[in-house]
Amino acid sequence: MRILQVTNKVPYPTKDGGAIACMNLTKGFSLLGHDVTVLSMNTVKHHITLDEIPESIKNLAEFRLVDVPARISAIKAVVNLLFSQQPYNASRFIADNFSTELIRLLTEKEFDIIQLEGLYVCPYISLIREFSKALIVYRAHNIEHEIWARSAEISQGLKKFYLRNLAIRIRKFEARLLNNYDVLVPITQRDESILYGMGNRKPSMVSQTGIDSSVLFPNARNLEYPSLFHIGSMEWGPNQEGLLWFVQECWPAIHKKYPDLKFYVAGRNAPAWMAKKFDQPNVQFLGEIADAYEFMNSKAIMVVPLFSGSGMRVKIIEGMALGKSIVSTPIGAEGIEVEKDKHIMIAETAEQFVEAVSKLVEDKDLFDSIGRNAIGFIHEKFDNLAAASKLIDFYKQYIK
Repeated sequence: MRILQVTNKVPYPTKDGGAIACMNLTKGFSLLGHDVTVLSMNTVKHHITLDEIPESIKNLAEFRLVDVPARISAIKAVVNLLFSQQPYNASRFIADNFSTELIRLLTEKEFDIIQLEGLYVCPYISLIREFSKALIVYRAHNIEHEIWARSAEISQGLKKFYLRNLAIRIRKFEARLLNNYDVLVPITQRDESILYGMGNRKPSMVSQTGIDSSVLFPNARNLEYPSLFHIGSMEWGPNQEGLLWFVQECWPAIHKKYPDLKFYVAGRNAPAWMAKKFDQPNVQFLGEIADAYEFMNSKAIMVVPLFSGSGMRVKIIEGMALGKSIVSTPIGAEGIEVEKDKHIMIAETAEQFVEAVSKLVEDKDLFDSIGRNAIGFIHEKFDNLAAASKLIDFYKQYIK
């Protein structure tokens, strides 16, 4: 089949959950023998040139990149708040030059499937219908308004007011776009239920982000046990909120209990103010690292203290695939049908985080057991080729 994936950022390099979710399906579709094209907004924040994409990736699909700045501007955000009903997040990704390139592509090539990766490319559905008879898929990476509503809950003052307003606008935006597509593909069962509750009437299939086991394989040769680590985008609000909470509320007690234990923090684009917060005893902030999987394999206990966000946390899936023992919150583990204390450890309060970390530091057998169970769970539930194949079978039912 001829498949077009439309994205609001280039899905390479695969350093965040959204990029990984897009690229893994690109790879899955391609390896199954389908003709894949990827049309991406090339934003200022995630700008890349075609020459920077390796040939091994370009062999999977034809990549077309369109410069859409999508800059975040405080002034524009305020103007939007006062004089528009559309969420500022969405307005950043509406661009005439992207519409022009989309029309050009649709007149050059015919597609069987056009898969919209995330909410912010859904406003282009009406344009797509003018120039294509393809099956239009909305792949819902998360429940977008939920991210901002949860961030509002743990914020204060003007920030709380703004985020709450933004969440309300995004929810209305999501609701308006429901059923404009032909089929719905949520990443988690929970997201599917929420979207049906909001009014979805289109056929749907849950398709979780697959894991490429040829790339993600455990290697404990250089494992530093015990050690703690976190890896994720340092520019993403939920990561910032959770990490700041952990280093302020949990780490002092953990360090007092285990003075030789080290906590490694890795991730790109940390604001200067945030990097300063990691100036704590035995906390090592590494910034962006060259090989995320090598880093993860070398460390022991992964902490993911998330109190906002939505969808599925791909870094948890990757950590489990690498046999990591993970401590996360219920929100962090959302959408992953794990058993508590078997595949992952769940904690909500500072006391519970300290207790869970303590068990994994002091009991190597427990640490090993959770890691083994995690690997088995991922191999059973998250094989990338199997996920892509099931999705293609689902699409075939609705292609005219």
